[in-house]
Amino acid sequence: MIDKTVQEAAAMAGGVLAGAADPSVRIAGVSIDSRTVQPGNLFVPIPGERFDGHDFVLDSWRAGAKAVLWQADHGNPPEGLPAIVVKDTLAALQQLAAAYRRERSAQIIAVTGSNGKTTTKDMIAAVLSRSYKVHKTAGNYNNHLGLPLTLLQMPEDAEFAVLEMGMSGRGEIASLSNIARPDAAVITNIGEAHLMQLGSREAIAAAKLEILTGLREDGVLFYNGDEPLLERALQAIENGSYPEGLRMPAGLVRFGASPHNDVYPTAVLMDEDGTRFTVNGLPDEPMRIPLWGRHNVVNAAIAIAVARRFQVDWADIREGLANLKPTVMRAEIIRTPDGVTVLNETYNASPTAMRAALELLAELHGFRRKIAVIGDMLELGDQEEEFHSRIGRDIDPKDIDWVLTYGRLASFAGKEAGKRFPTGHVLMFQEKEAVVRELCRLASDGDVILVKGSRGMRMEDIVRGFLEARGVRQSG
Repeated sequence: MIDKTVQEAAAMAGGVLAGAADPSVRIAGVSIDSRTVQPGNLFVPIPGERFDGHDFVLDSWRAGAKAVLWQADHGNPPEGLPAIVVKDTLAALQQLAAAYRRERSAQIIAVTGSNGKTTTKDMIAAVLSRSYKVHKTAGNYNNHLGLPLTLLQMPEDAEFAVLEMGMSGRGEIASLSNIARPDAAVITNIGEAHLMQLGSREAIAAAKLEILTGLREDGVLFYNGDEPLLERALQAIENGSYPEGLRMPAGLVRFGASPHNDVYPTAVLMDEDGTRFTVNGLPDEPMRIPLWGRHNVVNAAIAIAVARRFQVDWADIREGLANLKPTVMRAEIIRTPDGVTVLNETYNASPTAMRAALELLAELHGFRRKIAVIGDMLELGDQEEEFHSRIGRDIDPKDIDWVLTYGRLASFAGKEAGKRFPTGHVLMFQEKEAVVRELCRLASDGDVILVKGSRGMRMEDIVRGFLEARGVRQSG
């Protein structure tokens, strides 16, 4: 992590020391939350809509912070508190992270996309970690605050950092890319998330391509070659007709499900422990990931492509993927003592991700019955009802036995699915407790349950309620 004198940190952040600050005092690490401050940290108070971090600087000091940033328009910092005065604490945090990144020799892999960012980030880190010392984004700490904090936590001897980049609107990925200056960039796919803010998939693609803004001149882009929007945009960048003025990367590597890509799966087989697969150019022995689904095999293909680019051998790639520890609530497989399997996909949902999860459920074999629990998909703009209806029309009663919906929008999927399913096999709810009760009544030994919905729906409450009723306590 960053370890500097207060004077050095002030210069890096573009600030000046308040009169009482000892320039030789050292800070180690950065926090923006007074409740998580560790002794020696620099505390960065961020003004927000509901809270202003400046109200908690004394709490951070009592928790062991060695110094604080202080925004100039908040008056004078508390008497005797070592402070670095800056014009804007958020901008100073980002500037500090960018300066720290420039000092470090670690190679940066930046990952963005509409779906699969976190799983792909975890996979890349897992395979690189077999050969290198790797730092990665914790959870989905991927925004204008999370990315600079992740960089500032990077050990000084890290050889790689795998950073997730999320966004809600235009300009955000460009800002993160300029802070991180990645050596390689990954775009997993272009989906429908953020349609409400951006208006079209073309605009979403343009926002994701902002990752090229800070890509180093010799950098390489790994991108989904099955997405025509990306192919067209890259052709426009190459011939100079792209309106964003982006520079073509030095290297391009295409991945995807189709054989026209540089890296693609050649065989996929799911079993009770996960998915086995091969990819083109891979030795005959299959790879294995402890996750289900063809979409996760494509994510693994990305990790393989990145690892091969950085000279990781096949044996280490195989071991890294087999021992993957995925972030919770993403393709998490949980088994109850009475023989029910829960596929916890509750972190987020878009039409693309929901469709992939339902296709996965349909492809699973060896289960007595399959139950889909789907919640609202949010931020889809004025087409939100139609997107949900399409999902319902796509669910085939030959592949899935029961459908339970939670939320107003998900009921549109339920109404469409109900036209094809046997009477009583599609149930719609507006309360999570009712969903849990129905699952407890319905599910038994040999069944598999998929639970998926947008982050704002907190579908993990349904998973937790069901598991607790079955005697399973989740950590965290």
